[in-house]
Amino acid sequence: MKIAVTGAYSYSGKYIARRLVAHGEEVISLTNHPNRPDPFEGKVKAFPLDFGDEKGLTTSLGGCEVLVNTYWVRFDRGTNTQAAAVENTRTLVRAAQRAGLSRILHISIANPAADSRLPYYRGKAANEKTVSESGIPYSILRPTLIFGMEDILINNIAWLLRRFPFFAQIGDGQYPVQPIYVDDLAETACQSVYTRENQTIDVVGPDTFTFDDLVRQIGQGIGHPRPILHVPPPLALEASRLFGLFVGDVLLTQQEVEGLLAGLLSSSGPALGRTRLADWLGLHRETVGTRYASEIARHYR
Repeated sequence: MKIAVTGAYSYSGKYIARRLVAHGEEVISLTNHPNRPDPFEGKVKAFPLDFGDEKGLTTSLGGCEVLVNTYWVRFDRGTNTQAAAVENTRTLVRAAQRAGLSRILHISIANPAADSRLPYYRGKAANEKTVSESGIPYSILRPTLIFGMEDILINNIAWLLRRFPFFAQIGDGQYPVQPIYVDDLAETACQSVYTRENQTIDVVGPDTFTFDDLVRQIGQGIGHPRPILHVPPPLALEASRLFGLFVGDVLLTQQEVEGLLAGLLSSSGPALGRTRLADWLGLHRETVGTRYASEIARHYR
């Protein structure tokens, strides 16, 4: 098949595209970053992910059978907002309809809700609605916290643990999280490409941690365990904002803090991933957290 993947030069899209290429499929990338290093040695051709050119998107999708969509916006920055991301997803799905695609695989998030007061989760629910009502057969995957070499959150927790004598935790640290390894997500995604029925699946890993335990696991895994200092959420958010000014990035947002405290990075569904965080950290203990991972540098510079 010919398959289009949004962000095949980026994070989760890269792992999905890599598995599809290994399976013998023809893969193209729709990307906002065509000048990023090509991890596929020319095997995956890049086309613009230009939401202002719906006709161009339709043309780029011509001949494709499946669209794998990983596009989203983590936080608002300028005109790149979560509300705009909802409209952009509608544009992309319309282009898929006009191009005559036979399936959409959409990467969402665990616990989206149309009535959520958090725009992130409300926007994710709106995108799922756009996909499910498109008339195109679909798979919607809902991962929790994704980890891997290109991850930001796990990496930056490790970065802080390597450099500071304690870890400032948000609140009591007892809220749950179930991390999923990015290539385990990619494996499930590739299986879903070949599924015919409509499906919506939570994609979670084999570990369930409190956030305190997650931090302890990372500290032990990289050889830098630290005591945890519990900080009231408003103070932790303000501290992260000030630290963000120092590193030129956004460490945490209000929505992310509220989502964490509400336990939205966990699921009641069965574990689909096989990779345990401790095992992965054991393989990468010398590299995880050695450099700060900047969301703004990755997407805006």
